Amino acid sequence: MTARRHHPLLIPGLLLLVFGTAFGSVLLGAVAISPARVWAVLTGGGDAVARTIILDLRLPRMLLGLVVGAMLGLAGAALQGYLRNPLAEPSVLGASNAAALGAVCALYFGLAQLHPMILPLLAILTGLVAILTLFALSGTVESPLTLILAGIAVATLAGAGISLALNLSPNPFAAMEIMSWLMGSLENRSYAHVWIALPCVVVGAALLIADGRTLDALTLGEDGAQALGVNLSVARLRMMLGVAIGVGGAVAVSGAIGFVGLIVPHLVRPLTDRSPSSVLVPSMLGGAALLTLADIGVRLIPTNNELKLGVVTALLGVPVFLAHLIRERRLW
Repeated sequence: MTARRHHPLLIPGLLLLVFGTAFGSVLLGAVAISPARVWAVLTGGGDAVARTIILDLRLPRMLLGLVVGAMLGLAGAALQGYLRNPLAEPSVLGASNAAALGAVCALYFGLAQLHPMILPLLAILTGLVAILTLFALSGTVESPLTLILAGIAVATLAGAGISLALNLSPNPFAAMEIMSWLMGSLENRSYAHVWIALPCVVVGAALLIADGRTLDALTLGEDGAQALGVNLSVARLRMMLGVAIGVGGAVAVSGAIGFVGLIVPHLVRPLTDRSPSSVLVPSMLGGAALLTLADIGVRLIPTNNELKLGVVTALLGVPVFLAHLIRERRLW
């Protein structure tokens, strides 16, 4: 008999949480719409005002919250397992920073004004370039420490490029637009953004989940994993491409949103057998629920200007993370 990998209520509970936050995202907002009107719209009826608000504004925003959050949570869990580092998250390989740099370049040079899709596509492209650079810097060495150091170099270079764009921005309005994007948001997103992010996230998630057996084997170290027949070169390729494509596509449409990939794996890990592969799917579901919940908070908190999503994820996540660490009295 195989050992139980999850608490029996973990996956069902997370699925209920995902569906609950998804419905809450459609129901709640600046304009009050009753559950009956929401249900009427979702079943093909409803009045014109409710249909416009729900189908054109809230539904694509909800879908993006689920998709982006799922990718960030999964990427964080996969990287923590692969690098055997409890502080690892998507930015550790520089992919999300490079994607942010691509988006900033689109804003700085005015390319985003030519077509709405130029910004996300350029963000995805620079994320892939970052991973190719990571390959060149790390060479054929399979050590996670080498990848971490190379990732820090790529992330630092991308951060310097973003700072340079802010420093040389032609006017205050350009700088404000760049800063606004860097803080992350799902406001004013459309189905076009969903169709950009979704294929990238599906491909990225498939590549990361395929590494589940490898992540478990790596708990024995590189030599132990190779003794079990794991091809570390192929595993590294899948990991880096999965992060670059998935996180690049997510960041491209949402802006830079941090902390989700760090906190979610730590929250779900105590309810698993703590093997890296057992944390992947729960982290994906938890990330989707957490980011969607944060986006609901963004809309409901009374402010003159809507808060940015990256700010709220930090405000919500840090206290929960610290309370979890105090309770667990451990990092891993």
